[in-house]
Amino acid sequence: MNNRLWTLVVLVFTTALLGEMKINPFDNFFRFSLGSAIFFFGLLSFRSAPILVTGFSTGIFVLLFRMMIDLILGRVFWIDSFFIHLPAAFYYFNFTLLVYVTKIQKYLKTPIRVGIIGACIDFSSNMVELSFRILIQEQFTLTLETIWMLLLFGILRSFCAVGLYNILNFSQLKAISEARQHELERLVMINTSLYEETFFLRKSMSHLEDITRKSYQLYMRLMELENKEASTALYIAEHVHEVKKDSQKILAGLSKLMSQEQLNLHISITDICDLVIKTNQKYAEALEKPIQFQKKCDIDSCTNHVYALLSVLNNLVSNAVEAIHHSGWVELRVVEDNHNIKFFVTDSGIGISEEDQDWIFEPGFTTKFDKNGNPSTGIGLTHAQKIVQNLNGSIQLSNEKGQPTQFIVAIPKDQLFKTFT
Repeated sequence: MNNRLWTLVVLVFTTALLGEMKINPFDNFFRFSLGSAIFFFGLLSFRSAPILVTGFSTGIFVLLFRMMIDLILGRVFWIDSFFIHLPAAFYYFNFTLLVYVTKIQKYLKTPIRVGIIGACIDFSSNMVELSFRILIQEQFTLTLETIWMLLLFGILRSFCAVGLYNILNFSQLKAISEARQHELERLVMINTSLYEETFFLRKSMSHLEDITRKSYQLYMRLMELENKEASTALYIAEHVHEVKKDSQKILAGLSKLMSQEQLNLHISITDICDLVIKTNQKYAEALEKPIQFQKKCDIDSCTNHVYALLSVLNNLVSNAVEAIHHSGWVELRVVEDNHNIKFFVTDSGIGISEEDQDWIFEPGFTTKFDKNGNPSTGIGLTHAQKIVQNLNGSIQLSNEKGQPTQFIVAIPKDQLFKTFT
């Protein structure tokens, strides 16, 4: 309620104040001012304010405001001032009634229509004001030239108000769109992490299944030998089986979620690369490394393997960031040939030694250690390789002596752009 009242007060006062920015085209008290344009803009923008109350309040306040100015300046007696400015109040009364009757706010999605209706309302309201001025015996002659002038000013004020409304509305929609885009990017990266966890959970399920089978086989052999530890083997088998069942439930839920996301999400290769670059720019800033990122990609084709591709590229680019000690550059380049889409991730880091190159895709192998000397998990490149292989693609290292380190990922186009059915 307080917001609506405050909106009403601001609109009424602003209309009256800007009404003094005027011209008098007919050598009498009739005026063209900015007040009516702002009033129309207010009716379009502040839809929470009641139209009729706003209009009649504005008309009365404009009348009193102009009378107050006349009395302060000592121009005329108050009764004369009242009749001089009373027709202006009827301008706002008529304007409000027509806005209410035409329900112009329903057509805000079609600005030209709103502008035309507003111009007609402004013109008819000016005609009403002039009619009242004639009734109070002001000297005025209505001519064709006068009508054209009223119509012209009606069009100008109406389209100015509609234009201002749409500019501000566009700015607001743009801000909302950017906020939603940032939120979408954040959710996509979260889902990418879930994709990675799902991948490794599925791998763990395979191990749990194997452990359960081996434990039960051990139990059976121990039973045949009448070994006292047979019950222990059975205990292990039963509890590993329970862990496997729980893991199956989690995997089923994650798999369903990721399946739904992949069915609905289609993003172009260019947008995926942009997201990878943005994410790793923030990562480099967090590590306080001044790194220049370059992206060369003009492939606008969309894929629904979004999370798989993001996971692979994000892993390679973040590895490149970590390989740079102080400052340098990272390039993500994408090219298309007859059969494949190839992704090249190149960096100016320290490179990978020859003796390590044969081991980088092995699970658990790592050359990265934290400040306390603890090693990394060593599963990032293994994970990336598995994902690429699932897409019938390949990933390889190009680390020639004297050349920057480069990873090349090649994925068949028929796999990358294949839709789910």
